[in-house]
Amino acid sequence: MDKPMILLSPTAILGYGFPESSFSRGLSLNPDLIAVDAGSTDPGPYYLGSGSSFVPRGAVKRDLAYLLRAALSRRIPLLIGTAGGSGAKPHLSWCREILLELAREEGLSFRMAVIPADIPKSFLLEALAAGKVSPLGPAPELSEADVIESSYLVAQMGAEPLIAALEGGADVVLAGRCYDPAVFAALPLKRGYPAGLALHLGKILECAAIAALPGSGSDCMIGILEGERFMVEPASLERRATVDSVAAHTLYEKSDPYRLPGPGGLLDLSESAFAQVDDRRVEVRGSRFHPSSTCTVKVEGAKLIGYRVISIAGARDPRFIAALDEIIAGVKERTHDNFSGEAGRFKLIFHVYGRDGVMGKQEPQPRPGHEVGIVIEAVAETPDLAEAILGFARSTMLHYGFPGRISTAGNLAFPYSPSDFKVGGAYVFSVYHLMTVDCPEELFSIIYEEVR
Repeated sequence: MDKPMILLSPTAILGYGFPESSFSRGLSLNPDLIAVDAGSTDPGPYYLGSGSSFVPRGAVKRDLAYLLRAALSRRIPLLIGTAGGSGAKPHLSWCREILLELAREEGLSFRMAVIPADIPKSFLLEALAAGKVSPLGPAPELSEADVIESSYLVAQMGAEPLIAALEGGADVVLAGRCYDPAVFAALPLKRGYPAGLALHLGKILECAAIAALPGSGSDCMIGILEGERFMVEPASLERRATVDSVAAHTLYEKSDPYRLPGPGGLLDLSESAFAQVDDRRVEVRGSRFHPSSTCTVKVEGAKLIGYRVISIAGARDPRFIAALDEIIAGVKERTHDNFSGEAGRFKLIFHVYGRDGVMGKQEPQPRPGHEVGIVIEAVAETPDLAEAILGFARSTMLHYGFPGRISTAGNLAFPYSPSDFKVGGAYVFSVYHLMTVDCPEELFSIIYEEVR
C-alpha cells in the first residue's frame, strides 16, 4: 500500500454512457482498475422476471468498447457487476456475447472470468425448510410457491468471488448479481486496504458522478485510496466534489445513516469524517467494517402475475375532478359487474397524477390541481382479458355520468391514438430475502474463458 490506488468508475450503470473527454482524463491518472456496476433492482421486477435488460444493447456495447480497449491496453483489470441489468443467466449470457463480439471485431485477446449468480430452486427450498431464510425489510415470509413460481433466482455476491477471479488471473471479470460496491472494493481488498474504506469508496463510485456537482449518472468519477483515507473527484473538469455532495450520496439508499449491512458484515459510518481537499476533491476517513458472525446472502426472484394494458388520459373539468373518487369507484363497480364471470382473474387500478399519482395512499397532502392525469391499468391472467378489462373501464370512465356534468361528449382527453397500450408481462418481486450459507463462495462458481 505504498503507492495510492486509483479506481475509475466510468458511469453509474453500464450503458448510461460517459463523455470521451472525461474518460480520457480519468485514464490520464493511470488507474489501477476500471469497474462498473451494470444493474439494479430500481427499475422494478420486470427485468429480472423476463430476463431482459433495461439498458439498450447498443448503449452497452458502446460503453464496453471503450472500457475493454482501455483496460487491456493498460493491463489493468476490468470488473463488471450485475451483468445485463439483473445478473441472472440470460443477462449474464447477453453481456458475455457483447464482450465476445467486441473481441472478434477488434482482435482482442484476454482471460475472462464469468461468475454466475443463479441459484437452483431446490437449493432455496431446502434452505427454506431448514429455517435458513428470513424476509429482508418489509417483505413477507417466503413460501414454497414463491420460489417455484419465480422465473429466475439470483443471490447477491460480495467481493470474495471477484477477488478469487482476480487471483485466478482474470483480465475481465463478468459477474452476475453483485453487491454494487464490490466491483470497486475487490482489488483494494485483495491488496490489503481497510475494508471500511474500500467498501465506502465503492458505495460512492457505484453511481459515478452522481456524487458530484452538478450530479450526473452519465459521467466518470475517480477514487483514490491511500493509507487511512480515500479521496474522490469527478473526471470532468466541469464538475466538482464537495463535502455536501459526497456526504449526501453516502446517505443514498440507506434506512440508517450510520450502519449499512451488506455481504459479510456491516459498514459502520458513525466515525466517518469528510473534508474538502481542494475545489474539486473530497477526502473521507474513519469508515469501518465489522464482519458478521454468520454469513448471509440476499436472494432475489420475480414471478409473472399476469399481463398489463394501460391507457393514459387527462381531465381538467373541475366538476369531474371534484367527483373523481366517486367516479373511479363507480367505474370499478361497473367493470367488476360486467366481468363477474372473470372474478379473481384481473385487477383494475387507477393512478391520478396531479393529486396522489406518485405516492398513492401515502401522499400526506393530496392537492388536486386545475388538471389531472389518469393512468388506467388492467392486469389480468391473459393478454386478451387485460385488453377487454381496460377497454371497458376506459370507455365507461369516458362517458360516466356524475352530478353537475355539462359536456356529454366525453370526460377524458387522450394524448395518443390508439389510447390503449399493451405493456406485456407484469411481474412482482417474489423473493427478496436473506439466506444463511456456510461460506460466501459456495454459491458462486467461477468459469474461466480464454478469449482469442
